[in-house]
Amino acid sequence: MSTTPDTGPERSRNGLFRTKSIEQSIQDTEEPEHKLKKTLSALDLTVFGVGVVIGSGIFVITGTAATDYAGPAVTISFVVAAVVCALAALCYAEFASTVPVAGSAYTFAFASLGEFPAWIIGWDLILELALGCATVSVGWSGYVQSLLDSWGIPLPAALQGPGSGQDGFSFNIAAFLLVVAVMLVVVVGMKLSAWVTSVVVAIKVTVVLIVIAVGAFFIKSSNYTPYIPPAQDNKSGSGLSATLLEGIAGFTPSSFGVMGIFTAAAVVFFAFIGFDVVATAAEETRNPQKDVPRGILGSLAICTVLYVAVAAVVTGMQNYKDLDPGAPLAEAFKSVGHPFWAGLISFGAVIGLTTVCMILLLGQSRVFFAMSRDGLLPPVFSAVHPKFRTPYRSTIILGLLTALVAGFISLEELSKLVNIGTLFAFVVVALGVLILRRTRPDLPRAFKAPWVPLLPIASVACSVWLMLNLSVETWLRFAVWMAVGVVIYFVYGRRHSRAARGNAR
Repeated sequence: MSTTPDTGPERSRNGLFRTKSIEQSIQDTEEPEHKLKKTLSALDLTVFGVGVVIGSGIFVITGTAATDYAGPAVTISFVVAAVVCALAALCYAEFASTVPVAGSAYTFAFASLGEFPAWIIGWDLILELALGCATVSVGWSGYVQSLLDSWGIPLPAALQGPGSGQDGFSFNIAAFLLVVAVMLVVVVGMKLSAWVTSVVVAIKVTVVLIVIAVGAFFIKSSNYTPYIPPAQDNKSGSGLSATLLEGIAGFTPSSFGVMGIFTAAAVVFFAFIGFDVVATAAEETRNPQKDVPRGILGSLAICTVLYVAVAAVVTGMQNYKDLDPGAPLAEAFKSVGHPFWAGLISFGAVIGLTTVCMILLLGQSRVFFAMSRDGLLPPVFSAVHPKFRTPYRSTIILGLLTALVAGFISLEELSKLVNIGTLFAFVVVALGVLILRRTRPDLPRAFKAPWVPLLPIASVACSVWLMLNLSVETWLRFAVWMAVGVVIYFVYGRRHSRAARGNAR
Protein backbone atom coordinates (compact mmCIF):
# COMPACT_ATOMS: atom_id res chain seq x y z
CA MET A 1 0.00 0.00 0.00
CA SER A 2 1.05 3.55 -0.63
CA THR A 3 1.81 5.76 2.33
CA THR A 4 0.73 8.95 0.63
CA PRO A 5 -2.51 10.57 1.82
CA ASP A 6 -4.54 10.44 -1.36
CA THR A 7 -3.43 7.41 -3.35
CA GLY A 8 -5.45 4.90 -1.31
CA PRO A 9 -8.78 6.77 -1.47
CA GLU A 10 -8.26 7.59 -5.14
CA ARG A 11 -7.58 4.00 -6.07
CA SER A 12 -10.61 2.54 -4.26
CA ARG A 13 -13.12 5.35 -4.72
CA ASN A 14 -15.73 3.17 -6.37
CA GLY A 15 -15.31 0.16 -4.13
CA LEU A 16 -16.64 -0.87 -0.74
CA PHE A 17 -13.27 -0.12 0.83
CA ARG A 18 -12.73 3.43 -0.41
CA THR A 19 -11.18 5.37 2.44
CA LYS A 20 -11.50 8.98 3.52
CA SER A 21 -8.21 10.72 4.17
CA ILE A 22 -7.43 12.15 7.59
CA GLU A 23 -6.92 15.54 6.00
CA GLN A 24 -10.38 15.48 4.41
CA SER A 25 -12.02 14.36 7.66
CA ILE A 26 -10.47 17.31 9.49
CA GLN A 27 -11.33 19.70 6.65
CA ASP A 28 -15.00 18.66 6.83
CA THR A 29 -15.17 19.88 10.42
CA GLU A 30 -14.67 23.45 9.18
CA GLU A 31 -17.73 23.49 6.88
CA PRO A 32 -19.97 26.29 8.24
CA GLU A 33 -23.20 24.26 8.05
CA HIS A 34 -21.61 21.33 9.92
CA LYS A 35 -19.22 23.12 12.30
CA LEU A 36 -19.52 22.23 15.99
CA LYS A 37 -18.57 24.54 18.85
CA LYS A 38 -15.24 23.77 20.61
CA THR A 39 -15.75 24.22 24.36
CA LEU A 40 -14.36 21.15 26.16
CA SER A 41 -11.12 20.73 28.14
CA ALA A 42 -9.24 17.66 29.42
CA LEU A 43 -11.02 18.02 32.77
CA ASP A 44 -14.40 18.17 31.04
CA LEU A 45 -13.59 14.98 29.13
CA THR A 46 -12.37 13.15 32.23
CA VAL A 47 -15.56 14.14 34.04
CA PHE A 48 -17.57 12.96 31.03
CA GLY A 49 -15.74 9.64 31.14
CA VAL A 50 -16.27 9.13 34.87
CA GLY A 51 -19.85 10.34 34.51
CA VAL A 52 -20.75 7.76 31.90
CA VAL A 53 -18.68 4.82 33.17
CA ILE A 54 -19.84 4.94 36.80
CA GLY A 55 -23.44 3.98 36.29
CA SER A 56 -25.48 0.83 35.98
CA GLY A 57 -22.41 -1.35 36.27
CA ILE A 58 -21.64 -0.31 39.81
CA PHE A 59 -25.20 0.27 40.98
CA VAL A 60 -26.92 -2.67 39.25
CA ILE A 61 -24.85 -5.18 37.25
CA THR A 62 -22.55 -6.12 40.16
CA GLY A 63 -25.36 -8.05 41.85
CA THR A 64 -26.26 -10.10 38.77
CA ALA A 65 -22.65 -11.00 38.00
CA ALA A 66 -21.86 -12.11 41.56
CA THR A 67 -25.09 -14.03 42.16
CA ASP A 68 -25.29 -15.86 38.85
CA TYR A 69 -21.72 -16.28 37.62
CA ALA A 70 -18.69 -15.51 39.81
CA GLY A 71 -19.53 -15.10 43.50
CA PRO A 72 -16.98 -12.99 45.45
CA ALA A 73 -14.53 -13.51 42.56
CA VAL A 74 -16.54 -10.87 40.68
CA THR A 75 -13.71 -8.54 41.74
CA ILE A 76 -11.41 -10.53 39.42
CA SER A 77 -14.06 -10.24 36.70
CA PHE A 78 -13.91 -6.45 37.01
CA VAL A 79 -10.12 -6.56 36.67
CA VAL A 80 -10.37 -8.78 33.57
CA ALA A 81 -12.90 -6.42 31.99
CA ALA A 82 -10.73 -3.42 32.91
CA VAL A 83 -7.66 -4.97 31.24
CA VAL A 84 -9.65 -5.49 28.02
CA CYS A 85 -10.84 -1.89 28.19
CA ALA A 86 -7.34 -0.58 28.91
CA LEU A 87 -5.94 -2.26 25.80
CA ALA A 88 -8.75 -0.75 23.74
CA ALA A 89 -8.39 2.63 25.47
CA LEU A 90 -4.77 2.96 24.35
CA CYS A 91 -5.85 2.30 20.75
CA TYR A 92 -8.71 4.80 21.04
CA ALA A 93 -6.34 7.40 22.49
CA GLU A 94 -3.96 7.11 19.54
CA PHE A 95 -6.76 7.37 17.01
CA ALA A 96 -8.47 10.27 18.77
CA SER A 97 -5.21 12.25 18.90
CA THR A 98 -4.62 11.57 15.19
CA VAL A 99 -8.18 12.05 13.90
CA PRO A 100 -9.89 14.60 16.22
CA VAL A 101 -13.25 14.31 14.47
CA ALA A 102 -16.75 13.42 15.71
CA GLY A 103 -17.81 9.83 15.20
CA SER A 104 -15.27 7.88 17.25
CA ALA A 105 -14.69 4.35 15.89
CA TYR A 106 -16.79 5.11 12.78
CA THR A 107 -14.46 7.94 11.73
CA PHE A 108 -11.37 5.90 12.62
CA ALA A 109 -12.58 2.97 10.50
CA PHE A 110 -13.33 5.23 7.51
CA ALA A 111 -9.76 6.50 7.59
CA SER A 112 -8.12 3.08 7.88
CA LEU A 113 -10.43 0.25 6.76
CA GLY A 114 -12.76 1.88 4.25
CA GLU A 115 -16.34 2.99 3.79
CA PHE A 116 -18.20 -0.31 4.20
CA PRO A 117 -16.32 -1.34 7.38
CA ALA A 118 -16.91 2.22 8.65
CA TRP A 119 -20.62 1.85 8.00
CA ILE A 120 -20.66 -1.50 9.81
CA ILE A 121 -18.94 -0.05 12.86
CA GLY A 122 -21.15 3.06 12.78
CA TRP A 123 -24.26 0.91 12.69
CA ASP A 124 -22.78 -1.12 15.54
CA LEU A 125 -22.14 2.04 17.58
CA ILE A 126 -25.78 3.02 17.14
CA LEU A 127 -26.68 -0.29 18.79
CA GLU A 128 -24.17 0.22 21.59
CA LEU A 129 -25.02 3.81 22.44
CA ALA A 130 -28.79 3.78 21.91
CA LEU A 131 -29.35 0.55 23.81
CA GLY A 132 -26.78 1.60 26.40
CA CYS A 133 -28.78 4.75 27.08
CA ALA A 134 -32.02 2.74 27.22
CA THR A 135 -30.45 0.14 29.54
CA VAL A 136 -29.20 2.72 32.01
CA SER A 137 -32.54 4.51 32.04
CA VAL A 138 -34.27 1.22 32.90
CA GLY A 139 -31.78 0.66 35.75
CA TRP A 140 -32.40 4.24 36.90
CA SER A 141 -36.12 3.59 36.84
CA GLY A 142 -35.66 0.66 39.22
CA TYR A 143 -34.03 2.91 41.82
CA VAL A 144 -36.70 5.59 41.36
CA GLN A 145 -39.42 3.01 41.93
CA SER A 146 -37.59 1.78 45.04
CA LEU A 147 -37.46 5.33 46.42
CA LEU A 148 -41.13 5.95 45.63
CA ASP A 149 -42.09 2.70 47.33
CA SER A 150 -40.16 3.71 50.46
CA TRP A 151 -42.04 7.02 50.45
CA GLY A 152 -45.39 5.23 50.16
CA ILE A 153 -46.24 6.47 46.65
CA PRO A 154 -45.64 3.48 44.35
CA LEU A 155 -46.19 3.76 40.60
CA PRO A 156 -49.10 1.83 39.06
CA ALA A 157 -47.94 -1.60 37.86
CA ALA A 158 -48.82 -0.72 34.25
CA LEU A 159 -46.24 2.12 34.36
CA GLN A 160 -43.38 0.14 35.93
CA GLY A 161 -42.30 -1.54 32.71
CA PRO A 162 -41.67 -5.16 31.68
CA GLY A 163 -41.11 -7.51 34.59
CA SER A 164 -43.44 -5.62 36.90
CA GLY A 165 -45.84 -8.55 37.07
CA GLN A 166 -48.47 -6.67 35.14
CA ASP A 167 -50.36 -8.62 32.49
CA GLY A 168 -51.12 -6.83 29.24
CA PHE A 169 -49.86 -3.31 28.56
CA SER A 170 -46.76 -2.30 30.54
CA PHE A 171 -44.68 0.82 29.96
CA ASN A 172 -41.71 2.14 31.93
CA ILE A 173 -42.76 5.75 32.26
CA ALA A 174 -39.81 6.79 34.47
CA ALA A 175 -37.21 5.50 31.99
CA PHE A 176 -39.03 7.21 29.11
CA LEU A 177 -39.15 10.58 30.86
CA LEU A 178 -35.48 10.43 31.85
CA VAL A 179 -34.32 9.95 28.25
CA VAL A 180 -36.53 12.81 27.06
CA ALA A 181 -35.15 15.12 29.79
CA VAL A 182 -31.47 14.42 29.05
CA MET A 183 -32.21 14.73 25.33
CA LEU A 184 -33.24 18.36 25.90
CA VAL A 185 -30.04 19.09 27.84
CA VAL A 186 -27.90 17.62 25.04
CA VAL A 187 -29.73 19.73 22.45
CA VAL A 188 -28.99 22.96 24.32
CA GLY A 189 -25.23 22.43 24.16
CA MET A 190 -22.04 20.68 25.20
CA LYS A 191 -21.03 23.24 27.83
CA LEU A 192 -24.34 22.88 29.66
CA SER A 193 -23.97 19.10 29.40
CA ALA A 194 -20.45 19.38 30.85
CA TRP A 195 -21.65 21.60 33.73
CA VAL A 196 -24.54 19.29 34.61
CA THR A 197 -22.23 16.30 34.38
CA SER A 198 -19.65 17.90 36.71
CA VAL A 199 -22.24 18.52 39.43
CA VAL A 200 -23.78 15.07 39.15
CA VAL A 201 -20.45 13.26 38.98
CA ALA A 202 -19.40 14.95 42.23
CA ILE A 203 -22.55 13.58 43.90
CA LYS A 204 -22.13 10.14 42.36
CA VAL A 205 -18.47 9.71 43.30
CA THR A 206 -19.26 10.87 46.84
CA VAL A 207 -21.90 8.15 47.14
CA VAL A 208 -19.48 5.53 45.83
CA LEU A 209 -16.81 6.59 48.34
CA ILE A 210 -19.41 6.39 51.12
CA VAL A 211 -20.25 2.84 50.06
CA ILE A 212 -16.58 1.89 50.27
CA ALA A 213 -15.81 3.70 53.54
CA VAL A 214 -18.96 2.78 55.49
CA GLY A 215 -19.44 -0.68 53.99
CA ALA A 216 -15.90 -1.71 54.94
CA PHE A 217 -16.99 -1.77 58.62
CA PHE A 218 -19.62 -4.43 57.87
CA ILE A 219 -17.49 -6.89 55.92
CA LYS A 220 -17.57 -10.48 57.17
CA SER A 221 -14.67 -12.63 56.03
CA SER A 222 -16.98 -15.66 55.90
CA ASN A 223 -18.78 -14.08 52.94
CA TYR A 224 -15.58 -14.43 50.90
CA THR A 225 -15.53 -18.21 51.39
CA PRO A 226 -15.31 -19.78 48.91
CA TYR A 227 -13.81 -16.90 46.97
CA ILE A 228 -14.23 -18.80 43.71
CA PRO A 229 -17.34 -20.99 44.16
CA PRO A 230 -17.08 -24.46 42.60
CA ALA A 231 -18.38 -24.75 39.06
CA GLN A 232 -22.00 -25.83 38.75
CA ASP A 233 -23.81 -27.24 35.76
CA ASN A 234 -26.31 -24.73 34.47
CA LYS A 235 -29.01 -26.64 32.62
CA SER A 236 -31.07 -23.49 32.21
CA GLY A 237 -28.15 -22.11 30.23
CA SER A 238 -28.39 -24.64 27.43
CA GLY A 239 -29.46 -23.99 23.86
CA LEU A 240 -29.66 -20.31 22.91
CA SER A 241 -28.90 -19.26 26.49
CA ALA A 242 -25.51 -21.00 26.46
CA THR A 243 -22.44 -18.94 25.62
CA LEU A 244 -21.13 -19.18 22.08
CA LEU A 245 -17.90 -20.67 23.44
CA GLU A 246 -19.88 -23.44 25.13
CA GLY A 247 -21.81 -24.06 21.95
CA ILE A 248 -18.63 -24.29 19.85
CA ALA A 249 -16.72 -26.46 22.34
CA GLY A 250 -19.75 -28.65 23.04
CA PHE A 251 -19.39 -28.79 26.82
CA THR A 252 -22.13 -28.40 29.43
CA PRO A 253 -22.90 -24.79 30.37
CA SER A 254 -21.77 -23.93 33.89
CA SER A 255 -21.75 -21.09 36.39
CA PHE A 256 -19.00 -20.16 38.86
CA GLY A 257 -15.55 -21.70 38.82
CA VAL A 258 -12.82 -20.20 36.65
CA MET A 259 -15.05 -20.04 33.56
CA GLY A 260 -17.67 -18.25 35.63
CA ILE A 261 -15.17 -15.45 36.22
CA PHE A 262 -14.81 -14.89 32.48
CA THR A 263 -18.56 -15.13 31.90
CA ALA A 264 -19.05 -12.54 34.64
CA ALA A 265 -16.33 -10.39 33.02
CA ALA A 266 -18.38 -10.39 29.80
CA VAL A 267 -21.40 -9.27 31.87
CA VAL A 268 -19.69 -6.61 34.03
CA PHE A 269 -17.96 -5.33 30.91
CA PHE A 270 -21.14 -3.28 30.59
CA ALA A 271 -19.94 -1.37 33.65
CA PHE A 272 -17.00 0.08 31.68
CA ILE A 273 -18.93 1.07 28.60
CA GLY A 274 -18.64 4.76 27.97
CA PHE A 275 -14.98 5.72 28.10
CA ASP A 276 -14.97 5.41 24.30
CA VAL A 277 -17.74 8.02 24.18
CA VAL A 278 -15.08 10.56 25.13
CA ALA A 279 -13.64 10.08 21.64
CA THR A 280 -16.95 11.11 20.04
CA ALA A 281 -16.53 14.58 21.56
CA ALA A 282 -13.10 15.15 19.98
CA GLU A 283 -14.47 17.66 17.47
CA GLU A 284 -15.88 19.79 20.31
CA THR A 285 -12.62 19.81 22.32
CA ARG A 286 -10.29 22.82 22.34
CA ASN A 287 -7.05 20.78 22.23
CA PRO A 288 -8.16 17.30 21.16
CA GLN A 289 -4.70 15.91 20.34
CA LYS A 290 -3.69 16.06 24.01
CA ASP A 291 -6.93 16.33 25.95
CA VAL A 292 -8.85 13.39 24.45
CA PRO A 293 -6.19 10.76 25.36
CA ARG A 294 -6.00 12.24 28.86
CA GLY A 295 -9.78 12.10 29.23
CA ILE A 296 -10.02 8.50 28.01
CA LEU A 297 -7.18 7.03 30.08
CA GLY A 298 -7.81 9.14 33.18
CA SER A 299 -11.50 8.28 33.46
CA LEU A 300 -10.85 4.57 32.91
CA ALA A 301 -8.18 4.45 35.65
CA ILE A 302 -10.38 6.23 38.20
CA CYS A 303 -13.39 4.03 37.51
CA THR A 304 -11.45 0.74 37.66
CA VAL A 305 -10.20 1.46 41.18
CA LEU A 306 -13.69 2.42 42.38
CA TYR A 307 -15.34 -0.62 40.77
CA VAL A 308 -13.01 -3.20 42.30
CA ALA A 309 -13.31 -1.57 45.72
CA VAL A 310 -17.11 -1.49 45.64
CA ALA A 311 -17.37 -5.10 44.41
CA ALA A 312 -15.09 -6.25 47.24
CA VAL A 313 -17.12 -4.36 49.86
CA VAL A 314 -20.55 -5.47 48.67
CA THR A 315 -19.67 -9.17 48.40
CA GLY A 316 -18.05 -8.91 51.84
CA MET A 317 -21.14 -7.32 53.40
CA GLN A 318 -23.63 -9.88 52.09
CA ASN A 319 -23.31 -13.44 50.86
CA TYR A 320 -23.22 -13.46 47.07
CA LYS A 321 -26.23 -15.82 46.98
CA ASP A 322 -28.37 -13.22 48.75
CA LEU A 323 -27.42 -10.14 46.73
CA ASP A 324 -30.30 -8.34 45.05
CA PRO A 325 -29.66 -8.25 41.25
CA GLY A 326 -31.79 -5.10 40.93
CA ALA A 327 -30.20 -2.90 43.63
CA PRO A 328 -27.29 -4.79 45.21
CA LEU A 329 -25.63 -1.84 46.98
CA ALA A 330 -28.77 -0.52 48.65
CA GLU A 331 -30.00 -3.97 49.65
CA ALA A 332 -26.60 -4.92 51.10
CA PHE A 333 -26.88 -2.04 53.57
CA LYS A 334 -30.46 -2.99 54.40
CA SER A 335 -29.27 -6.52 55.15
CA VAL A 336 -26.92 -5.23 57.86
CA GLY A 337 -29.63 -3.04 59.40
CA HIS A 338 -28.73 0.36 57.96
CA PRO A 339 -31.63 1.54 55.78
CA PHE A 340 -30.39 5.16 55.96
CA TRP A 341 -27.30 4.34 53.93
CA ALA A 342 -29.44 2.24 51.60
CA GLY A 343 -31.65 5.26 50.95
CA LEU A 344 -28.63 7.48 50.35
CA ILE A 345 -27.27 4.99 47.81
CA SER A 346 -30.62 4.86 46.02
CA PHE A 347 -30.64 8.66 45.89
CA GLY A 348 -27.08 8.69 44.54
CA ALA A 349 -28.00 6.12 41.89
CA VAL A 350 -31.04 8.13 40.81
CA ILE A 351 -28.93 11.29 40.46
CA GLY A 352 -25.85 9.60 39.06
CA LEU A 353 -27.40 7.49 36.33
CA THR A 354 -28.84 10.60 34.67
CA THR A 355 -25.40 11.62 33.38
CA VAL A 356 -24.80 8.17 31.94
CA CYS A 357 -27.92 8.47 29.81
CA MET A 358 -27.00 11.99 28.78
CA ILE A 359 -23.46 11.17 27.64
CA LEU A 360 -24.48 8.00 25.80
CA LEU A 361 -27.16 9.96 23.95
CA LEU A 362 -24.61 12.67 23.20
CA GLY A 363 -22.23 10.11 21.70
CA GLN A 364 -24.99 8.45 19.70
CA SER A 365 -26.07 11.71 18.09
CA ARG A 366 -22.45 12.53 17.15
CA VAL A 367 -22.00 9.20 15.39
CA PHE A 368 -25.19 9.82 13.40
CA PHE A 369 -23.96 13.35 12.68
CA ALA A 370 -20.66 12.07 11.26
CA MET A 371 -22.33 9.37 9.15
CA SER A 372 -24.85 11.86 7.78
CA ARG A 373 -22.12 14.41 6.98
CA ASP A 374 -20.46 11.70 4.88
CA GLY A 375 -23.72 11.07 3.01
CA LEU A 376 -24.28 7.57 4.41
CA LEU A 377 -27.41 8.70 6.25
CA PRO A 378 -29.98 11.35 5.25
CA PRO A 379 -28.81 14.98 5.63
CA VAL A 380 -31.40 15.67 8.36
CA PHE A 381 -29.05 14.01 10.86
CA SER A 382 -26.17 16.44 10.19
CA ALA A 383 -28.17 19.65 10.57
CA VAL A 384 -26.62 21.93 13.22
CA HIS A 385 -28.71 24.27 15.37
CA PRO A 386 -27.99 27.91 14.39
CA LYS A 387 -27.70 29.04 18.03
CA PHE A 388 -26.54 26.04 20.07
CA ARG A 389 -24.27 24.60 17.32
CA THR A 390 -25.33 21.04 18.17
CA PRO A 391 -26.76 18.34 15.86
CA TYR A 392 -30.21 18.94 17.30
CA ARG A 393 -32.32 17.00 14.81
CA SER A 394 -30.39 13.77 15.20
CA THR A 395 -30.43 14.24 18.98
CA ILE A 396 -34.22 14.68 19.08
CA ILE A 397 -35.03 11.85 16.66
CA LEU A 398 -32.67 9.37 18.32
CA GLY A 399 -33.66 10.53 21.80
CA LEU A 400 -37.35 9.85 21.21
CA LEU A 401 -36.67 6.43 19.66
CA THR A 402 -34.38 5.50 22.56
CA ALA A 403 -37.00 6.66 25.06
CA LEU A 404 -39.58 4.35 23.49
CA VAL A 405 -37.16 1.41 23.59
CA ALA A 406 -36.50 2.13 27.28
CA GLY A 407 -40.23 2.13 27.95
CA PHE A 408 -40.94 -1.29 26.47
CA ILE A 409 -37.82 -3.52 26.83
CA SER A 410 -36.34 -5.11 29.98
CA LEU A 411 -32.86 -4.48 31.40
CA GLU A 412 -31.39 -7.96 30.86
CA GLU A 413 -32.31 -8.11 27.16
CA LEU A 414 -30.69 -4.73 26.53
CA SER A 415 -27.40 -5.00 28.40
CA LYS A 416 -25.99 -8.06 26.61
CA LEU A 417 -26.56 -6.52 23.18
CA VAL A 418 -24.73 -3.41 24.33
CA ASN A 419 -21.74 -5.52 25.41
CA ILE A 420 -21.32 -7.34 22.11
CA GLY A 421 -21.66 -4.09 20.17
CA THR A 422 -18.95 -2.40 22.22
CA LEU A 423 -16.54 -5.33 22.01
CA PHE A 424 -16.98 -5.41 18.25
CA ALA A 425 -16.08 -1.71 18.11
CA PHE A 426 -12.95 -2.41 20.15
CA VAL A 427 -11.85 -5.04 17.62
CA VAL A 428 -12.27 -2.63 14.72
CA VAL A 429 -10.40 0.22 16.42
CA ALA A 430 -7.44 -2.05 17.30
CA LEU A 431 -7.24 -3.30 13.71
CA GLY A 432 -7.46 0.29 12.49
CA VAL A 433 -4.41 1.29 14.56
CA LEU A 434 -2.39 -1.52 12.96
CA ILE A 435 -3.45 -0.56 9.45
CA LEU A 436 -2.98 3.20 9.86
CA ARG A 437 0.50 2.72 11.35
CA ARG A 438 1.41 0.88 8.15
CA THR A 439 -0.39 3.04 5.56
CA ARG A 440 0.18 6.49 7.15
CA PRO A 441 3.37 6.41 9.23
CA ASP A 442 3.81 10.11 8.36
CA LEU A 443 0.79 11.28 10.36
CA PRO A 444 1.49 13.40 13.45
CA ARG A 445 0.39 11.43 16.52
CA ALA A 446 0.20 13.40 19.77
CA PHE A 447 -0.28 10.07 21.55
CA LYS A 448 1.13 6.73 20.37
CA ALA A 449 -0.07 3.42 21.78
CA PRO A 450 2.90 1.43 23.12
CA TRP A 451 4.01 -2.02 22.04
CA VAL A 452 2.48 -1.96 18.56
CA PRO A 453 1.68 -4.43 17.01
CA LEU A 454 1.50 -6.61 20.15
CA LEU A 455 -0.92 -4.36 22.05
CA PRO A 456 -3.57 -4.07 19.29
CA ILE A 457 -3.36 -7.81 18.65
CA ALA A 458 -3.84 -8.48 22.36
CA SER A 459 -6.80 -6.07 22.37
CA VAL A 460 -8.45 -7.96 19.51
CA ALA A 461 -7.84 -11.33 21.17
CA CYS A 462 -9.22 -10.24 24.56
CA SER A 463 -12.29 -8.60 23.03
CA VAL A 464 -13.08 -11.66 20.93
CA TRP A 465 -12.67 -13.89 24.00
CA LEU A 466 -15.26 -11.87 25.95
CA MET A 467 -17.58 -11.91 22.93
CA LEU A 468 -17.39 -15.71 22.87
CA ASN A 469 -18.57 -15.70 26.50
CA LEU A 470 -21.86 -14.04 25.53
CA SER A 471 -24.91 -16.15 24.76
CA VAL A 472 -25.82 -17.62 21.39
CA GLU A 473 -29.09 -15.69 21.60
CA THR A 474 -27.18 -12.42 21.95
CA TRP A 475 -25.05 -13.30 18.90
CA LEU A 476 -28.16 -14.05 16.84
CA ARG A 477 -29.79 -10.74 17.77
CA PHE A 478 -26.55 -8.95 16.94
CA ALA A 479 -26.39 -10.70 13.55
CA VAL A 480 -29.96 -9.62 12.75
CA TRP A 481 -29.16 -6.00 13.65
CA MET A 482 -26.03 -5.99 11.49
CA ALA A 483 -27.91 -7.60 8.59
CA VAL A 484 -30.44 -4.76 8.69
CA GLY A 485 -27.54 -2.30 8.61
CA VAL A 486 -26.02 -3.97 5.54
CA VAL A 487 -29.35 -3.66 3.70
CA ILE A 488 -29.63 0.06 4.56
CA TYR A 489 -26.07 0.67 3.35
CA PHE A 490 -26.66 -0.90 -0.06
CA VAL A 491 -30.11 0.67 -0.46
CA TYR A 492 -29.17 4.20 0.63
CA GLY A 493 -25.66 4.77 1.98
CA ARG A 494 -23.57 3.49 -0.92
CA ARG A 495 -25.49 5.53 -3.52
CA HIS A 496 -25.44 8.79 -1.51
CA SER A 497 -21.89 8.57 -0.16
CA ARG A 498 -19.88 11.76 -0.59
CA ALA A 499 -16.77 9.67 -1.12
CA ALA A 500 -18.51 7.92 -4.02
CA ARG A 501 -19.31 11.29 -5.56
CA GLY A 502 -15.66 12.29 -5.33
CA ASN A 503 -16.08 14.84 -2.52
CA ALA A 504 -13.71 13.00 -0.18
CA ARG A 505 -10.13 12.34 -1.19
